[in-house]
Amino acid sequence: MDVSTGGRRIYIGKLAGTSVFDPLGDKVGKIHDVVVTFRLNTVANVIGFVVEVGPRKRVFLPLTRVTAIESGSVITTGLLNIRSFTRRPIETLVVSELFDRDVTLNEDGTTVRVLDVAMRQRRPRDWVIEKLHVQRFRMSSLGFRRAGETLTVNISDVSGLLRTDTNQAATALLQHTEDMKAADLADFIHDLPHERRLAVAQSLTDARLADVLEELGEDVRVAILSGLDAKRAADVLDVMQPDDAADLVAELPDDQAQKLLGLMEPEEAEDVRRLMRYHESTVGALMTTEPVILPPDATVAQMLASVRREDLSVSLATAAFITRPPLETPTGHFLGMVHIQRALREPPHTLLGTIVDSDVEVVAPEDHIAKVTRLLATYNLMVIPVVDQDGHLHGAVSADDVLDELLPADWRNLDDEVTDRLMARSIDG
Repeated sequence: MDVSTGGRRIYIGKLAGTSVFDPLGDKVGKIHDVVVTFRLNTVANVIGFVVEVGPRKRVFLPLTRVTAIESGSVITTGLLNIRSFTRRPIETLVVSELFDRDVTLNEDGTTVRVLDVAMRQRRPRDWVIEKLHVQRFRMSSLGFRRAGETLTVNISDVSGLLRTDTNQAATALLQHTEDMKAADLADFIHDLPHERRLAVAQSLTDARLADVLEELGEDVRVAILSGLDAKRAADVLDVMQPDDAADLVAELPDDQAQKLLGLMEPEEAEDVRRLMRYHESTVGALMTTEPVILPPDATVAQMLASVRREDLSVSLATAAFITRPPLETPTGHFLGMVHIQRALREPPHTLLGTIVDSDVEVVAPEDHIAKVTRLLATYNLMVIPVVDQDGHLHGAVSADDVLDELLPADWRNLDDEVTDRLMARSIDG
């Protein structure tokens, strides 16, 4: 926080993530963004904050209910409207929309990029956007754009701040999302304007973007994938779980889907094509083709190393599937499973074939997903093997796959009265 002779000045990049407390000192959330309204493109009044009050829950905190903004904390009157925040057309979100925006310096016409935005207090509960921290760019001898000097300018010294820029980067914005889980980042991206969603997506690594796409609803993830270069889109599909990639490709127009499949790695594309052949209500359409598969002569130590894979879901990490070669799906003869709890009780050198559980429930690729749901609930399982009539393992269905299937298609976007009442009851104690 900077203090100047013209009044208290706070840079919003530092304010984002600050804890919000009620008058009793209890934390009620943290600052996610700052909401402003512009007049004549040169004056911006701060009208409030977007506050995260729980997982996937953001509400509006009017500035009139803020009693103090101190270093590391924002104090409120204790009154929060727990209905989810929805941006109105006249409102601008500073972090989500203005960070990384290219603007023009009125003095010399050069282009600079917004790195941060400062708000200044004029009187109690009256703040305005006053300064922009920007960065110049210079062109290298090879024609690359390189970062240059940084400077702080008045908001009136630039033009184009409210112009929508389809090429707007997301570097500064991503600094505030580095520690987010994939599901939380997906929720954050969902609330952004389309151009900003695409800018964020283009700035993420293939693996990070794949994780995020797996958490987004159908319309948003199709829009993001369609906005990427075809080769980049295929690279992202390559690192997605095959079942999630198959679901996403199936949502695309047929010509686009076939083009992306042709650009994918052959083995990954074949897995996706195989899953797309199954009817959407069957086990085959729901399963993943890449669970942990090991031979009977593998050891407990090898199994424990295998289930540590970062790309493995919690459900799939609870067991290893033991088969005869080949170990790629469809595998050789399926022998059974070794559950992680059993493996943890055995010496590292123990052969999996000596502790395999062969008395396990299995489902066939053509079975209806209702059978999986019943078996998971009946036997308190986290994952079930998918085995054909000849005894070959085709994949596995996990509890989280079934849960995604059972929930409404737009469950990530739901903002029903039941959720709001539960949040209100939690906040009220």
